[in-house]
Amino acid sequence: QVHLVESGGGSVQSGGSLRLSCDASKYTTASSYCVGWFLQSPGKGREGVATIDADGTTTYSDSVKGRFTISQDNAENPVYLQMNNLQPEDTAMYYCAAEVGGVWCDPIESEFTIWGQGTQVTVSS
Repeated sequence: QVHLVESGGGSVQSGGSLRLSCDASKYTTASSYCVGWFLQSPGKGREGVATIDADGTTTYSDSVKGRFTISQDNAENPVYLQMNNLQPEDTAMYYCAAEVGGVWCDPIESEFTIWGQGTQVTVSS
């Protein structure tokens, strides 16, 4: 059962930008929550990309720091992942995930139980 809805994926050339959107409003009205973005390349497991919590605190993987920005204007709005200077190695299925009520907010797959169906990002050289 899909609980979150992602959008915004597509195909771009190297150096281009995309903005992914995750509708997590069903969960982000809670007083404590964490929303994360993960990527999965063919034949590999999911890797954490970025997270944001109810206080607006963000974390990023080393591979995307300085290029990607996770944001949410307010609890009723989608969570965005702005991706700039995209490179071919960013090509993957991107998933949004959420968890409610915890005190942590780290990009660790096993700590999220609410997931979206994913949106494909393809970057050509």
